[in-house]
Amino acid sequence: MNGFGSGPSETAWSLCALYGVIWVVGFAITRSRSLVVGRTASWALATGAIVAAEQITGNSPGPVRMLAIIGALLWTTKVAVTIESQTAGHRRLRPFQWFAFAIAWVGMRPAIFAVMPRAPLDGARRLIARGVLWAAVGALVLILARSIWLTRDSCAASISVKLATAVASLVGLSLVLHFGIFNILAGLWRLAGVDCRPLFRAPLCARSIEQFWGHRWNLAFSEMMALLVYRPVSRMCGPRAAIAATFLFSGLLHELAISVPARAGYGLPTLYFALHGLLVLIERRGLRVEQWGRLSHMWTLGWLGLPLPILFHPPFLREVIWPILGMQIS
Repeated sequence: MNGFGSGPSETAWSLCALYGVIWVVGFAITRSRSLVVGRTASWALATGAIVAAEQITGNSPGPVRMLAIIGALLWTTKVAVTIESQTAGHRRLRPFQWFAFAIAWVGMRPAIFAVMPRAPLDGARRLIARGVLWAAVGALVLILARSIWLTRDSCAASISVKLATAVASLVGLSLVLHFGIFNILAGLWRLAGVDCRPLFRAPLCARSIEQFWGHRWNLAFSEMMALLVYRPVSRMCGPRAAIAATFLFSGLLHELAISVPARAGYGLPTLYFALHGLLVLIERRGLRVEQWGRLSHMWTLGWLGLPLPILFHPPFLREVIWPILGMQIS
């Protein structure tokens, strides 16, 4: 698949143009008075933007393809959740408020931007300091991951070396982005009076699979899935079908962010989320995991961690993660 541009600079300009179109067209869609038109147009914009991002970065390295698709997904879903929020009765955002929400925050609650600007909120500086600390820790972990790779022995194909590098790389990237940059960003918005909160809330303390995905890990994603999938499906087909649909759609979105940039491993992220959807259904059927004490943590972390190679499959590590750190895998 060929990219539109012939080099990195052309690709960068093409992506900037694409995102500019998403923001402008997306804002216009949110002004629609028709719910049907707004929903249809937002999903059409998402589909077109993802295809365009893949086309633009067709000749680019895996990390560039991943970031381009994630950007298209993030900013087009902002349009969809804004429409659903307005449908639920929340105030329509003014242009400045909507562009601030769409471009400069990763959360999926547009209503909190309807009151900006106003006086700073409590906890802003503490959140920023926490983010700086976690970003620094994550950077050290990434340095460790690269050191493991650079000091490997002649057996470059060693499974233990690759495994240690993969684990350290993923942990480091998560600490820098999820617990570092996102907390700093939330703190800065709280200084501006916007009620942005941490999106990752002590995930290792989760005592069930449902609690992990619904209340502790990536609350922006959870909010989006609740608005766009769980609630409408639940109204039509009931909560069990809604849970199944939510996890299957989560798998599809992760296919776009993981398998498509790697151009391999298709179906594995969906399998991971389908497994977790099944586990949530089992927990809801009466398996009172949260009452198991320490065993509840073992249950949760075990089911999250042991199948993780299905989600972050070898082609993704080889084509996307390791190149970020300059690690060439033969």
